[in-house]
Amino acid sequence: MSAPAPTTTRQPTDPDGPTGQLADWLTATTLDQIPAPVRERAAHLVLDGLACALIGAQLPWSRTAVHAVLDLEGTGDVPVIGWGRTTSGPAAAVLNGTFIQGFELDDYYPAAPLHSTSLVLPALLSTASQARSVSGAEFLRATVLGFETGTRVGLALNGPEMLSRGWHSGSVFGTHAAAAASGALRRLDAAAFEDALGLAATQSAGLMAAQYEAMSKRMHHGLASRNGYYAAGLAQAGYTGIKKVFERPYGGFLSTFGEGHNPDASQITKGLGQTWNTEKITVKIHAAMGGLHPAIDAAIALTADRELSADDIEAIRIEVPDAIYHHGWWTPERPLTTIGAQMNIAYATAVALLDGHVRPDQFSSARIDSDDVWQLIDRTDVQLVDELQDPAFTQPGYNTRLTLTLGGGDILTQALNQPRGGPDDPLTNAEIRQKYRALASRVIDADRAAEIERLVLDLEGQSDLGRLVDLLAAPARGALD
Repeated sequence: MSAPAPTTTRQPTDPDGPTGQLADWLTATTLDQIPAPVRERAAHLVLDGLACALIGAQLPWSRTAVHAVLDLEGTGDVPVIGWGRTTSGPAAAVLNGTFIQGFELDDYYPAAPLHSTSLVLPALLSTASQARSVSGAEFLRATVLGFETGTRVGLALNGPEMLSRGWHSGSVFGTHAAAAASGALRRLDAAAFEDALGLAATQSAGLMAAQYEAMSKRMHHGLASRNGYYAAGLAQAGYTGIKKVFERPYGGFLSTFGEGHNPDASQITKGLGQTWNTEKITVKIHAAMGGLHPAIDAAIALTADRELSADDIEAIRIEVPDAIYHHGWWTPERPLTTIGAQMNIAYATAVALLDGHVRPDQFSSARIDSDDVWQLIDRTDVQLVDELQDPAFTQPGYNTRLTLTLGGGDILTQALNQPRGGPDDPLTNAEIRQKYRALASRVIDADRAAEIERLVLDLEGQSDLGRLVDLLAAPARGALD
């Protein structure tokens, strides 16, 4: 693949429609037009995503994925992060996205749930590996455009409602994030971007029942990243996609996926170039599904000044809004899989109360099957509440209330609108660097980790990504070995 500047200025089918406006914006936006704080935050999000990829690369289920995918796809010229092996561009996008999503430690966008780096970075690494040379500045620009596109398409689809209906929201509207990012590196013109968005939309999928026991939940965003990569590559080659895909009344993206819950196409272009959703992407501090984080934070806050055993807690009540209830609650049964534990609000809250944190260690087979954890799970009642009718909450969000009834009769309660790290309480860039170092130190040596950090945070100063790709490609240790 080469990425020359477009030799034509072809226009989208309807430049004034939401699809056309987005395609024009993707073509015209330069790195200099992206504010410096947004670029800096995006580089830190890249760093966080790569930390998640490194720690996810050698997990047991990731190893299963690698062996299966390489058997299917064979070798190629695109590195598989943390393995010292290469495969085809599409296969690498699947695997690298699977790694980033591998331990539920990666970013998410609360207002329209998707995991941006697991979509954008794999597509970009596969695209860049086929180019003669890609600068760090080009990579960073494409990253931001991908972040902005995925979040906006998700907002247009009322993203949390997709979870309530059983779709894995991020893999439904994540194809567009990957297509936008890959298309930016390929320097598509506006007409080709329209095709890429249409080709991405027709490949959207993802069923949320994968959260209970299937490994496949971890691969959904990787598959979406591959599909977006394909969409951009096909569009560059002149293969046409659905025109005006966001506004088509029959068989269009919003009309079909949004049927019954009033999609709003205006969200796709609202504030383009002025409002930067990149700054609202949440960086996780717990190894669990994002919707569970307010309950985890509440549990840690309530036990900060006291040590509680399972015997001290008589009852746990967790009140949550619709999307979290449907996405994060079912009555768990032993044996519970790792993915099930990371998605279940009763399990995550129980280990937060008992251990004071929710890290990879809380998802070992031994901890998942511990009697004290199940003692608390059996005492947990999860209730669906109307957050807009509850005076404790003044705005929609991840509104969660945790109430503990203790053996002595004391009742402790904590209500949170969003988790630590959420849009109104984001992690600082320094805290993101601390998270990166803590994760990377588990699986690679200190010098390698430091050099990756230096290169990522100086992306704009890098004339070529070769050194960074080589550092990512080398084998990593297993986080659970």
